[in-house]
Amino acid sequence: MRKHFCLLVLILISAFNVKAAPGDTTWVQAQNGIWMPNYGDYDSTVTFPSGATSYRRVFMYFTLGKYSCPGNPQYCSDWDYTVQTYIMTPAGDTFELGRLITPYANSARMNASWKGVYSFDVTDFYPILKNNGTVRVHFSGYSGGFTADVKFAFIEGTPARNVLGVTRVWKNSYDYGHGTPINTALSNVSLSAPANAQTAEAKFTITGHGGDAQGCAEFCPNTYTMNLNNQQLVQQNFWRNNCGSNNYYPQNGTWVYDRAGWCPGDKVLPYSHLLSGITGGSNYTLNVTFPAYSSVPNNGSQASYTIESEVVYYGGFNKTLDASVEDIIAPTNDQAHFRMNPLVGKPVIKVKNTSSTTITSLKIEYGVVGNPLGTYTWTGTLNALNETEISLPEPWSLRMATGNNNQFIARIVEANGQADEDASNNELISTFTAAPKWDVNLRITMKTNKSAISSGESETSWKIYDGNDNVVAQRINNKTDTTYTDTITLGPAVYRLEVSDAGCDGVNWWVYPYYPQNPGVGFIQVRSLTSPALKNMTGYYNGDFGCGFTQYFRTDWTTDVEDIDQQKVAINAYPNPAAKSVTVSLSGINDIKGRLQILDAVGKIVLETEAKAQNTIDVSQLSNGLYTVVFASENNKRLQTRLVIAK
Repeated sequence: MRKHFCLLVLILISAFNVKAAPGDTTWVQAQNGIWMPNYGDYDSTVTFPSGATSYRRVFMYFTLGKYSCPGNPQYCSDWDYTVQTYIMTPAGDTFELGRLITPYANSARMNASWKGVYSFDVTDFYPILKNNGTVRVHFSGYSGGFTADVKFAFIEGTPARNVLGVTRVWKNSYDYGHGTPINTALSNVSLSAPANAQTAEAKFTITGHGGDAQGCAEFCPNTYTMNLNNQQLVQQNFWRNNCGSNNYYPQNGTWVYDRAGWCPGDKVLPYSHLLSGITGGSNYTLNVTFPAYSSVPNNGSQASYTIESEVVYYGGFNKTLDASVEDIIAPTNDQAHFRMNPLVGKPVIKVKNTSSTTITSLKIEYGVVGNPLGTYTWTGTLNALNETEISLPEPWSLRMATGNNNQFIARIVEANGQADEDASNNELISTFTAAPKWDVNLRITMKTNKSAISSGESETSWKIYDGNDNVVAQRINNKTDTTYTDTITLGPAVYRLEVSDAGCDGVNWWVYPYYPQNPGVGFIQVRSLTSPALKNMTGYYNGDFGCGFTQYFRTDWTTDVEDIDQQKVAINAYPNPAAKSVTVSLSGINDIKGRLQILDAVGKIVLETEAKAQNTIDVSQLSNGLYTVVFASENNKRLQTRLVIAK
C-alpha cells in the first residue's frame, strides 16, 4: 500500500504544493479518472492504513477533468453541478469528505485536457479513514463531460491534536420556503462528548440550490443560526460574494454571479464553530434555525439547502511550540492560486500555529531552489490553531528566474527565537513559472464599455504598483465607452498591473447581449514602444476576467552604450556586498560623460553623482537590500550592475 512519494510527485507537483518530504507519505488511490456521464453515485473500494502509524495530516486531492462526450450531445461539461465525496465504512457510517461545484467548463482555458485539482484537509476524519472502506463520488449532473480522480495522502507525524471521535448531526437536502419547514428538520439533536474530550467543534457545510421568483435559495443572501443548549452560539452569513474573483475562470456560464455558499468551479468548505464549554462527558443539544420564509410563489418551488454537519471531538495539544508552513500562495503553478501568479516580487506563504503557545515571531528561510536562500523574521501574534499569510521580502533569485519549471522553497527555521518541536511540517516546495520581462517604456490602451458605477463613471480601471505597493501609474475615474492610451516609463524593478472591474463582469462577457442595455465590448492592450506586438497577460482572457486580474512583470534596461566596443565595456562595483562605501569602476569608455546612479529595488534613485572612471560612493545611509548601479550616459545609454548592501 505504501507508495514511493517521489514517483507520484512527478504527476502531482504541477498541480499543488508538495506537502511532505520523500518517504513519509502513504498514498491511497480511490477513483482513478472515472467518467461521470450521468447523475448518480460512483463508488470505489479502498484499503486505508490500519492506524498503527501516526499521521499528522491527511489530505484528499480531487482532480476534476474533462472528456469528449460521444456523439453530439446538447451539453457536455457545460453546467455547474454539485459533486460530493463520501467515505462509507463497513459499520455503516457515512461522512462527506469534500464538496465542489463543477465549472461551466467549455472556455478558452478549459480545453479537453484541462484538469483542476481541489485539495481538502480531511485530518479530522482519520478515525474513520482506516482499513477497508468505500469512497463514493456523488455527481448531481444530468449531462456528462467530467471525470473524477480521488487520491489520499497520509503524512506521517504527530497531529496538532488527536481526533477522539466524529459524530454526524445532519445530512440531507432540506426544503426552504415550502414543504417541511427547515427549522423543524434541523431541530434539537441530543449529543454526548467522549469522556476524554477537551474541545469540540461543529462543522457545517451548506449550499443553496433551486429557486423561486425571489431567487431563493440559490440567489438570495441568507444566514443560519446555530444554537447550543437552546442558546445562540453563532449567526453565520454564508453568501459567497466573490464569485467573480474565482481562480477557475473564464467559464462559459454565469460564473460571476454570487450564490448561497458556492461559486461555479470552486470547492465548498465547511464553517467551523467551537462548542464553548463542551468537554469530556458533556451532554448537550444542537439545533439550527433559518429566518422565516415562504416561497413566492410556493407552488412548484424547488428551493433547498444541501447540508452536511458533524461534531469533531479533540484531545489536548500534542505540542507546546510548533508552526507549520501550510501553503505557498505565490510563486506557484497551483491553479488554486491562479490569480496571484506568475509572481515576481514579494512571495506569499501561509503558516499555522499547530501548538498551544502563542507565536510572536517566525524566522523563515526562503528562495528559489539552487540559489542562496534569504531569511526573514516575521513578528506578530499568531494564536493556537490560527493561520496567517506572510509576505516575504523579494529574493533576487525570483527576479532572475526564467522558464516554467522553477522551484521555490519556504522553511521555518525558528519559532519564538528557537527551533520548534516538529521539523516535519516546517518546509514546502512549489513549482512555478517565472513572470515575464517587459520593457521600461510601455503603451497601455484601454477601451471602456458602457457599464457604469452609480456616479456614472466606467466600472473599469487599472493601476501599476511597484514592489513596495506604491502606485506609479494609473488610469482611474474613466468615462464610459471611451478609448484611453497612456505611455508609461518605468525604472528597472518589479511591478504588477492590476485591472479591476466594479461590476465583476470584465469588459467582454457573453451575457452582455442579454442585458437590458447591452454595454458593448471593451479591451485592454499593453505594448512596448518599440514593437506593435501585444504583451501576453496571463489572466486577461480577451476581457472575460470577472472582477479583475493581476499581471506581474519585471523590467530591466539593456546593457549598451552607443559607439563603444561592447566586448570592452564594463561596470564593476566592489566590495559587493558593501557596508559603508562602494567603489564603482567604468572601463572601455574613452569619454565618460553622464551620471552614476544607485536605484533601490523599486527603481527609485537613492544616490546620484557625476560619473568618473573610478567612483567611491558613501552607502552607509542605505538600508540592507538589493540595489542597481547604473551609468547613464548623456545620450541616454546605460550600463548597469547589481549591488548588495549588508551591514
